[in-house]
This record gives sequence, C-alpha cells and structure tokens, in this order.
Amino acid sequence: MNRPRIPRQSDIARLAGVSQATVSMVLNDRAGANRIPETTQLRIREAMAELGYVPNIAAQSLRGGRSGLIGVHTFERVFPTAPDDYYREFLNGIEERAVESGLDLVLFASTRKPDGTRSIYGSGSNRMRLADGAIILGFEKNDDEIARLADEGFPFVFIGHREVAGVAIPFVTADYAAAMTPVVRMLASAGHRRVTYLAAPLRGFAQRERLEGFETAATGAFEVLSVDVRDTADVTADWVTAQLAAGATAIVAETFDLARALRLALDSAGFTAPADVSVISLDSDPRGEGPFSHVRVPRRAMGRRAVELLLAVIDGEGDPSASGSGSVRALAEPVHCDPPTSETVGAPARQAASAASPLTIAL
Repeated sequence: MNRPRIPRQSDIARLAGVSQATVSMVLNDRAGANRIPETTQLRIREAMAELGYVPNIAAQSLRGGRSGLIGVHTFERVFPTAPDDYYREFLNGIEERAVESGLDLVLFASTRKPDGTRSIYGSGSNRMRLADGAIILGFEKNDDEIARLADEGFPFVFIGHREVAGVAIPFVTADYAAAMTPVVRMLASAGHRRVTYLAAPLRGFAQRERLEGFETAATGAFEVLSVDVRDTADVTADWVTAQLAAGATAIVAETFDLARALRLALDSAGFTAPADVSVISLDSDPRGEGPFSHVRVPRRAMGRRAVELLLAVIDGEGDPSASGSGSVRALAEPVHCDPPTSETVGAPARQAASAASPLTIAL
C-alpha cells in the first residue's frame, strides 16, 4: 500500500510563491529579524495548513531553534500518578503553566536502567536535547549527570532544593522555614509549653529546613521542645502514651506520612485531638486535607513557578542563585506556604507536674 508523501518545505515554498529559505526563516521564528512581511508570513502559514505540514521539531532543535517543548524528567519512578500521589499537584501545576505559555510537555520516561533508577545519559547522550529545557523532580538525583547537564549549558530547573558541588542549580522550593513561625505562634498562643516534634528519618532539605525554622521560631516560646526522629512504624499507641505521660501537650508531625501514622496511634490509644493533645502537621496530605491542622505546601504553585523559572533560564535572563538578577531572582524566591488552620489545636489538656530539660533531641 502506497502511503501519501509527507509535505516538505519545498512544497510550501512552491504553493506560497516564495523561496524555501523564506519558508525556513518563518518556521524557525526568524521572520522578524529578516524583515519578512506579515503578508508573506501569512501566505506561508496558509500553505502549511493547506498541505497539512507538521514541522520536524527534532530537526529544529538540532539546528539551534526553539522547539516549543519542555521536558519533564525524574531519576525515580513517579509516573503514572494516582489522584492522591505526592507528585500529582506538581505535575498539574507544570501542565497548567505550560498550556498557558503555549508549550508542549515531553515526558522522558524511557530512561530506566536495570536497577530501577533512571539516567539522562543512558543512551550515551542527553536524551532531553529534544526539548528546549527540562524540569526535574523527585527526591533522587544523580550528581554526575546534573554536573554534566550544567557543563553542556542545557537549561534545567529542579523542583525542590538541590545542591551539587560546583554547580549553580536553579530550583523552586517552598518557604518551609518561614512557615514554622505561625505554627509556633499558634501553639504558644494556645498555652502550650511542652511540645514534641516528630521528625522523619529521611533528612532531605525540606525536613531540615522545617526543623531549623521551627527551632529558631520556638526559641523562648516553649519550656520543653523534644525532637524525636522516628519511622512511621514506630509511631505507636505506646509512643503517644509515653509522650503525654512525659508532659507533652502538643505534637508536631513533620511529614504527612508521619501525620497518618500519628492518627492511627492516637485512635489505638484512645486519644483525640485536640481534646487530649494538640496536633499540627507541617505537610499537606496529597489525599486531601488530612486528619490534622496542617501547613499547606503549595505543590501546584511550585509546578507553575518551575515552568516560569525554566523559561527565564532558557532566555538567558541571569543566574537564579545570584543576587540582583531581576526577574529570575524573584522567580527563584521560595513559594509562600499558607499558615495552618486550628481545628486540632486547643488549650493544653494537661501539664506535666515536674520540670524537664528545655530541649531534648533524639536523633
């Protein structure tokens, strides 16, 4: 069976009555620089529509032109995402902003290696070169590949704070540290003086920034701040009972999965919040509002900001990590987190009879 011949630029030139070079300049967004009249550009585009011509995006990219594509890459498996998946709101924000900007998204998902991790250079070259730039997300990263991307000058942006020695990485993050101040203020205003901070064993930037921000804001606000790093499996009814017996009147859960575990432990122990203990989660649960008062992490807004920052990097508007770089610097500022609501925060149900040390850290 004979397939219809794919139309070429020479066909467009013949139909529009112009040279093939003129067609090429219009297709590669160089019409303005070469003073091609609007009427001529219109004839070329009408000819493209009549012939059903689709530009060869890969060829345009290789020639140094803009493809109008933005890549999305992860070093771990996050696709496809369920409605309650942690990464879903990031991806929704990326898609929204890309559509608003008239851009297409390319998901680089064929980069998986035998060990389950993913590689940008699995085929020996940068597979993301098809796109004008890429947004990288996920907890995992490959420092060598990130450094190689930077050396190549390929535009990329991380969602989440990332650092690689010797590489200025543009990234979008939430202002986790600043979000701790209203949490401490809410607990202190309710009368809490003995607080347990339930921390995650995996100490990424977000976890470290939350704890550092909380400790800074808590200076002088509490009599006792106990920081307990604990797996979700170890957040049990016995653990909750021990915290309350030691005098804690409020528990702060660092992540949404710890908050889920804490809810089960409270139920098992026969306690409720805030009747028996006040609880605040420092992370919003992707399943919904979650069982406790919580800090709302702006995941969708971070996805949108990542697209905006990537476009600025592609346009060469400066180093996002440098001061005084105008709009790029503003785009790189952390995204504001909404303060927590107060549903599970109330006056202390009980106070310890004996004094305790002002700070206990279990690491």
